[in-house]
Amino acid sequence: MTQINPLQVKNKLSTQHLPQPLYVQEAKLKSSSLLNCSDPQAIRALIALMDMYAVLGGAASHYGGPAALAELWSALHALVFYRADRAQKKWTDLFHLVNDAGHCENGLYAIKAMYNMAGLQLDSLKKFRSMDSQLTGHGEAHLFPQGVYMSNGPLGSAFPQSQGLALAEKLSGHMRTTICTLSDGAAMEGEAKEALAAIPGLASKGQLGPYLLLITDNNTKLSGRIDQDAFSMKPTFESLQSLGWKVIRLDEGNHLQACVQSIESALDALTENPHQPVAIWAKTIKGIGTAKTEQSTSGGHGFPCKSPTELKAFVSEIYGHQEYPAFINVWIEELIQIENKMKLNASKDTGEKIQKGISKAMIKAAQSGLPILSVTSDLPGSTGVAEFRKEFSQMSIDVGVAESNMISTAAGLSKQGYIPIVDTFAQFGVTKGALPITMAMLSEAPIIGVFSHTGFQDAADGASHQALSYMAMLATIPHVRLYALSSSEEAEQLMYQVIIEFASALKAGDTPPTSIFFLGRENFPQSFSTAKNNIIYKLGEPQILHRHLIGAKNVMLLTAGSMVGEALKASCLLEAQGIGSIVVNMHSINHSHFSVLKSELKKCEGRIVTVEDHQVLLGLGSYVSHQLAQSGEFVIMKSLGVQGEFGQSAYSALELYKKHHMDSDSIVNAAKELLG
Repeated sequence: MTQINPLQVKNKLSTQHLPQPLYVQEAKLKSSSLLNCSDPQAIRALIALMDMYAVLGGAASHYGGPAALAELWSALHALVFYRADRAQKKWTDLFHLVNDAGHCENGLYAIKAMYNMAGLQLDSLKKFRSMDSQLTGHGEAHLFPQGVYMSNGPLGSAFPQSQGLALAEKLSGHMRTTICTLSDGAAMEGEAKEALAAIPGLASKGQLGPYLLLITDNNTKLSGRIDQDAFSMKPTFESLQSLGWKVIRLDEGNHLQACVQSIESALDALTENPHQPVAIWAKTIKGIGTAKTEQSTSGGHGFPCKSPTELKAFVSEIYGHQEYPAFINVWIEELIQIENKMKLNASKDTGEKIQKGISKAMIKAAQSGLPILSVTSDLPGSTGVAEFRKEFSQMSIDVGVAESNMISTAAGLSKQGYIPIVDTFAQFGVTKGALPITMAMLSEAPIIGVFSHTGFQDAADGASHQALSYMAMLATIPHVRLYALSSSEEAEQLMYQVIIEFASALKAGDTPPTSIFFLGRENFPQSFSTAKNNIIYKLGEPQILHRHLIGAKNVMLLTAGSMVGEALKASCLLEAQGIGSIVVNMHSINHSHFSVLKSELKKCEGRIVTVEDHQVLLGLGSYVSHQLAQSGEFVIMKSLGVQGEFGQSAYSALELYKKHHMDSDSIVNAAKELLG
C-alpha cells in the first residue's frame, strides 16, 4: 500500500500517568514478571459512587456494563502502559484506545482517575454527569479531549470510526495498534456488522494497521437477555473466524489473570502478523459485584441504589464483605449530606411521563381489534410502549439493538396490512431512521414512530444522545408528519387519532402518512387543558393555551413539546410586567393549519417569539416564519433554541435550557426586545 503523509494534527490525549494505579491488583505476564493492574473491585466501587451523584441529581446512570468490563479494561491499560514504558515511548505513539460501549465510559473515568491520568484524580469523579463536570454520560472528545479520542454513545458508532484509525496507521506508516471495545448489543447494529466484515477484509489486502477488538459478551441489553428478547448473538461471534478474524475465546472475562493472558497473546499475535485482526470474545457478567445486579434481567444496566444510605452495603458486597478503602465511606457521608439537604428543599412533583398516554392509546386501539404491532429495538420501557407489550405480548416484536432494521421491518409489516409502531430514542430514530423511513414511503409502507428523549430532555446522557435536529432531519421527507408532544393527555389523544386515521386509510385502499411522535423524558403536567382554554386535540390544529391581552403590548409565544411549560411560565412573568401574550402549542410541527395562528397573530401586531428544544436552524421557528411569510403575513420574530452547538451532560433539561437561553426568563427577554 502506498504511503501517504498526513497533515500534522495534534493529539490532545494526555500521556502522563502514575507508574501504577492507586489501588493495585497484581497479575503475571508470560515472562512471569508482575503487572500492576487497577483493582477491579475499586473500579466497580468508584462506578457506584459516581452513579450515586447522578442519581441524586435526578439523572440516569449505568452500573452493569462498566462493572462487566472492569477486569478487561484493567488488564488493557496496564499492558498498554507497560509496553510503552518498555519501548520508552508515549503510549499514544503505540496505541489507539477506542470505546464503543459509551454507557460504560464511567469505568474508564475510574481507571484514569486511579492513574491520575488526563487531569483526573479521585475527587474529579464527583458530580459525574453534571453541568459542573467534564465527565459526560458517554465519552465526548469535544468536551474531554485529554481523555477521549473518539466520541461514543449510540451503540456501534465508535467501532467503525476506529476502522478509519487503523487505515490511517497503514497509510502513514506509523502502524499504531488500534484497540476497540465493543458490546454484544452494539454488535447487533448495522454499522457494527459492516465493520466486522470490512476490517478483516481490508486487513487481508494489506490496507489496515494492527487491530484488536475486545468483545464483551454477557447476553444482556437494556431491556433484558438478548437471546430471550430478540435472538442469540452466538452465531454472529462464531462467524468472525470465517470473516477473517483471529478469534481468542476468553470464557473468564471477569478473571483478571485470564484477561491479561488473552490481551498479551493478542498483542503478540498482531506483532507476528499485523495483517490479521484479532478479536477477543470475552464472556463477561453484566452487573458483576452484587447478587442483585448480576441476577437482574438487565444486568443492573441502570444504577439500582436510590439513596446513598444503601451504598455501604452495596460496596461491601463488591469487596466480598472485606475491608475497603477508607475514602469510600467519606464519599458516602458526603452523598448522604447532599441527599439530606435535597430533602429539606424538595417540592412534590405532580407531573407524569408523557409516555403513559402513548401506551394508553395503543392498548385502546388493540382492544378495539386493530392489528397493532409493537416493533422495538431495546427501549420500550423508556419510550412508553412497555405497558402495551406487557398486555399484548403476542403483538410485540424485538429486533435487538438495531434501529434501522426496526423501521425497515415495520415497513414490511405495514405493506401486509398491519399497523406497526416503532420506538426508540429520538437521536437514534432520526439519525438511523431517515433512510429507512424514506424507503418505507417510497414503498407505500408507512409506519408510526415513537421517538422519545428529544433534545435536552436526555440531559444526563450528553450530546451524543441529544436529538437537536430531529425536525430538520425528517420534516422534508414526503408524506411524513411530525408531532411534538407536551403531555400524556395530548399523547393519548393524538396517538389514537393517528392510529384510527392509519387504519381508515388502509381499509379505503389508500396509503396513510408516516407519523412520528417526539416526546421528552422528564415529568410534565398530565394536561395543559384548563376550564378557561378548553383546548381540543385535533391533528394539525394549533392550540391556544393561554391568552391575556394588555392594550397594544402583546406578543405571541409559539412553541411545542417539552417547551410548552416554559412558555406558560414566561406568559405569567410577562403579565406581571404589564405585557400581554398568547401562548400557542403547535404540536404538528411540519404540517400545521395556519388560519387560527394568523388571526391570533394580528392581535399581537405580528410579534412572535418561537422557542424550541432544537437547533434554530431549520427548526420550528424556520418553518413558522417561512409559512407566514409565504402567505403575506407581517411578522416580527425572535427564535429561541440551540444556536449551532452540541449539548452536554446535565442533571436536568432546565439547566441546559438556561445555558442556551431558551428558558422562561429568556422568553421574557425576547418578548420585551420585540416590544422595544
